Amino acid sequence: MSPVLARSLVFFTSASVLVIEILAARLLAPYLGVSLEVFTGIIGVILAGISLGAWLGGRSADRTVPNRLPGPLLMAGGLTALASPLIIDAIGPTLRIDAVSIVFAAAAGFFAPAAILSAVPPVIVKIQLDSLDETGRVVGTYSAIGTAGAILGTFVTGFVLIAAFPTRPIVVVLGAALTVTGVAMSLTRSSWTVMSVAAAGVLGFALIASGGPCEYETTYHCAIVEEDPANPSGRTLILDRLHNSYVDLEDPTYLEFRYIKLIADIMETESADGPLEVVSIGGGGFTMPGYIEHTRPRSTNTVLEIDSKLVEIGSNDLALTDAINVILEDARISLRGVGADSADVVIGDAYSGASVPWHLTTVEYMSEIERVLAPAGTYVMNVIDYGNLEFVRSQALTLRQVFPEVALFAPDSYLAGETGGNFILVAANDEIGVGRIEERIASRGGSERGIQDTELTRFIGEAQVLTDDFAPVDQMLGRP
Repeated sequence: MSPVLARSLVFFTSASVLVIEILAARLLAPYLGVSLEVFTGIIGVILAGISLGAWLGGRSADRTVPNRLPGPLLMAGGLTALASPLIIDAIGPTLRIDAVSIVFAAAAGFFAPAAILSAVPPVIVKIQLDSLDETGRVVGTYSAIGTAGAILGTFVTGFVLIAAFPTRPIVVVLGAALTVTGVAMSLTRSSWTVMSVAAAGVLGFALIASGGPCEYETTYHCAIVEEDPANPSGRTLILDRLHNSYVDLEDPTYLEFRYIKLIADIMETESADGPLEVVSIGGGGFTMPGYIEHTRPRSTNTVLEIDSKLVEIGSNDLALTDAINVILEDARISLRGVGADSADVVIGDAYSGASVPWHLTTVEYMSEIERVLAPAGTYVMNVIDYGNLEFVRSQALTLRQVFPEVALFAPDSYLAGETGGNFILVAANDEIGVGRIEERIASRGGSERGIQDTELTRFIGEAQVLTDDFAPVDQMLGRP
């Protein structure tokens, strides 16, 4: 084998493993969300695959003629890569969002291609070793080439491919390229090489035909927009299997979800009449910005949203209009550009189920919110939590480090820890009219109530403050 071909194969297979690792997060997101725990599970499984594959590849190269191995390994790696999305789609709907399920799903989908492709570099090294005197040079050279391939695979996938193409076509091209390369490398043209090509074609066709669980694949979510069968103008935005937003295209003042009604109750009660300066952190279906546009004409309505595809979906299918100003950037960064004491209301609604951007939960971030709020302004924050409610308790305590007034609204069953879901936190520098908000809630038939002061202190209990140095929200969320 020529040195150029050998180096190219090591570079290609190492790059492929990292492409698979990054795509794994996109393929798992519809079923497990996007969280630190998901990334941890994927990284651990891929590293285990690399470790086992390197060991088995070196062992096999010593026990057989190494020149016979690269072709079959590349074919097997391509076929298992092609099968990965189909495996995830098959098991995804049955998965729970916990550490065991995350590791199981990552292993079922991605361990095999990572291990098989990682067996190629030690085989190539064995082929290229002409003398034990050259061991250090050869091993070092191919280790460096493999690392360079992994770096390029990471950068190209993260910065280019995911932004330009859906995940499944990337998998199809990668799997087909590996399989075809393996066939070309095979020393014989036996029937099983023909079967490998046929299998790659079948798997590739199945991937394209299945389309996956997403109507739209954004940078961060698997998104579906469903028409309400009971209301032709109603649209539900589903992100990673969770009902994120509801919009009535003919009546933007209609609010379907309980938590969004509660946000409106608080905003209308705590804010003066007339136009408002409103900053919304997170767009979703743009339900609240649309509501504000129609109920508070001439308001300044700014949305901080990181996901460009979600903005496109909002404009084409949901409540986003040209009158709503969207700043397309991470809210932690874009909030710095919002003027001090400028917002009457800041609405925090950037969480979606188990997907929590931790850097939007900390004391440092809340201090930036406080800077943006007008002296009589209000911060209204949607928080989702279950289990022992450790996350919402910590979030309430964190707000208390910055704001003198904090209240929490939820049904009694949530506050008692019997169940969980959407909690609404309110923070301000002036007194919060909990009683007035409860009257408005009752007037529309709602059942939520507010707690503050001593009752909120009891609810918070032994919670911990969230900071930029310590914010393990992925582990807190839904902990039993």
